Amino acid sequence: MLTKSFLAGIEIIKKLESHHHQAFFVGGCVRDLLLERPIGDIDIATSASPDRVQQIFNKVIPVGIEHGTVIVRHDHQSFEVTTFRVDGKYTDQRHPDEVEFINTIDKDLERRDFTINALAMDKEGTIVDLFDGKKDLQRKIIRTVGDGYKRFSEDPLRIIRALRFSGQLGFTIAQDTLQNMKQVKAQIENISIERITNEFTKLFAGSYLTNGIDYLKGLQIYKHLPVMVEYTYIIDKLPKTLKPLCSFGEVIALFHYVETDIPITSWAKAWKCSNKTKQEAVQLVQALHYFQKSGLDEWLVYQLDTAYFDGFSRLISIFFPDDLVLTPKTMYQMKQSLPIHSKKDLALKGHDLLELFPYAEKGPWLQEVISRMERAVVFGIVMNTKYELKEWVTCNPPEIN
Repeated sequence: MLTKSFLAGIEIIKKLESHHHQAFFVGGCVRDLLLERPIGDIDIATSASPDRVQQIFNKVIPVGIEHGTVIVRHDHQSFEVTTFRVDGKYTDQRHPDEVEFINTIDKDLERRDFTINALAMDKEGTIVDLFDGKKDLQRKIIRTVGDGYKRFSEDPLRIIRALRFSGQLGFTIAQDTLQNMKQVKAQIENISIERITNEFTKLFAGSYLTNGIDYLKGLQIYKHLPVMVEYTYIIDKLPKTLKPLCSFGEVIALFHYVETDIPITSWAKAWKCSNKTKQEAVQLVQALHYFQKSGLDEWLVYQLDTAYFDGFSRLISIFFPDDLVLTPKTMYQMKQSLPIHSKKDLALKGHDLLELFPYAEKGPWLQEVISRMERAVVFGIVMNTKYELKEWVTCNPPEIN
């Protein structure tokens, strides 16, 4: 059954055809439709030039117009519309130096990476399959379109993409394609790490993650990746209970937890991660170490950002599979029942403490008392009222030098 996005896409195709241009759904959306998988982005290829597409539609964003791609906004959705093209040389091993716009779909499909992605579909649902992509879908095989050595040399990221598709779909990589990957794998080092990180995140989110990891090991591709090239043994330390992860912060936490000698900052810097991703990894690892020592309690839930509950649960299922079934729902319920959710919620403030100990100057003792109050309130040792906290602090006075 076609999704709402596909139906809106059909309207785009019809409009292009009404202006005497060919247009097809292409790539991953066709593949996933045939596999009955959830549909992500819906891409359209057309014989219309980028300028012509901009004339036909009212809302167009020229995101990659030099390569024939624009974004068409329709029915509150975005569709990538790309002109049929053939590519020139890939000097930078990412983008073709030049592209030639053409009028037919066949040569456009011929330039694509894998047969399962070199599929097109018209508005009636008729599939254009020039390279036996449907057969490879049925056989669950990942195979390059044409000369695999050439495909991978054009853009070595396709090697990581092959691993990613294996991890997502559970497919086997064809032997000749594997051989070509071996021949070109060293060129992975020429790719921008941001692109690799993006593919790696998708690989680790795959339902058949271990498939992709097995190829990563077997082909020794990890020897051409940041950090792993220096610690080649780390890939063999990954748990046999490995399960899908949904962010690169979770991936860093996974690798750091299996090898604590490699700092999180090293992973984040080498893989050029954002501060947000780095912070996510830090929080997850701190929570894992706390859980290993003390189990799940109010303090763990209090300290861990709720945004990371799902990721923490996934990591727990990998590292402590026999310990307990820890669900994000349990953690959310515990979080909601906490008496406070941050230091700001404490009834007794810093200035109150200074009044309570008028002869003491500001210093480290102040933060130490606040931290002890915070923990005592979270664990229910003392109620979060000014009176109760004053009594508690008086009975548990700080060491003031």
